[in-house]
Amino acid sequence: MNCENGTITDFYILGFSNFKTEQIPLSVEIMIMYLMTIVGNLVITMVIGLVSNLHTPMYFFLCNLAISDVIYVSSTLPKLLSITIAEDNRISFAGCISQLYFFTFSGICDVFVLTSMAGDRYVAICRPLQYILIMNRRVCGTMSALCWIVTAVNSLLLTLLTSALDFCNSHEIKYFFCDLKTMTALSSSDTTIMEIFIRIEDLIFAFVPLSLTVVSYIRSSETRLKAFSSCTSHLTTVILFYGPVLILYMKPESEYSKEQDNLISLLYVAVVPMLNPFVYSLRNKDVLDAVRKLIAKNIVCT
Repeated sequence: MNCENGTITDFYILGFSNFKTEQIPLSVEIMIMYLMTIVGNLVITMVIGLVSNLHTPMYFFLCNLAISDVIYVSSTLPKLLSITIAEDNRISFAGCISQLYFFTFSGICDVFVLTSMAGDRYVAICRPLQYILIMNRRVCGTMSALCWIVTAVNSLLLTLLTSALDFCNSHEIKYFFCDLKTMTALSSSDTTIMEIFIRIEDLIFAFVPLSLTVVSYIRSSETRLKAFSSCTSHLTTVILFYGPVLILYMKPESEYSKEQDNLISLLYVAVVPMLNPFVYSLRNKDVLDAVRKLIAKNIVCT
C-alpha cells in the first residue's frame, strides 16, 4: 500500500454524493432500517432461545442467520449514517479494510447458512422418518461451525490480499462502503490474479450454494408438494437475498450505473436483513405462537 509520495492513510466514500438535497430523508431512512434490523434480529434470536418448542434445526440456523445479519448491517450502515448526517465521508485505511472484512465475512456466512437451511428443509420434506437421525445436534453444530470458520478464514485471506494492493491513482470510493470489487478496481496494482481469484470465489461461494438451494427446492417440490408450502419463509428469504445481487451483477453498464448500483446494493445490504425477521415471524405460525406465549407469560409475571 506504499506509493511514491508516502503511505495511504484515508479513503473518501462518495456513494450517495449525488443525493445532497436528500441527505436528511436518506439519513432517517437508513437509521430506521438499521434499528429495525438490529432489534428484529435480536428479538427473534431471543424468542428462539427462550421457547423450547423452537429448539429445532431450522430455528437454530435461523439464529445463525440473525446474528450474521446483525454483523452484516453493522459493518456498513453506521459509517453510512456518519456520512449522511455529519457529511464526513473520510474513512481510514484500517477502517476500510475492517469494513471489507466484516462485510465479506457476514455476506458469505449468510450464503452458507441459507444453504444449510435449504438442506434442512430438503431432509424434513423428503426424508421425514430419518429427519431426527440425520439432522441431529452434532450435525447441525458441525454445519454451523463450518459456516463461521470457513467464512472467517476466507474473508481474512481476501482482506489480506486487498490490503497488500497499491492505491496511488485515486482514494475516492464511488460506492457507499469498502466493497471487494470496488477496492480491486480502485487499486493501481496489477489486479489480474486478484480478479481471477474473485471469479473463483463467486463460483464457489455464490453460484454453487445457490444451485444447491435451487436443486433442493426443485426435488422437494416434486416429492412433497404439500409439505413444500411450509418452506415459504425460507424461500422468500432466499429470493430477497439473491434477487438484488443477481440484478446488480447481470444488469448492463450505463452512464448511471454507479447510482443504480448504490441503490440496488442498499436493498441487499440494508432492506433484506431488516425484512428477514418479519418474513419468519409474520409467515410462521410457530414463531407467532412463541411470541404470544412470551407476552402472556410476562403479563402474568407482572
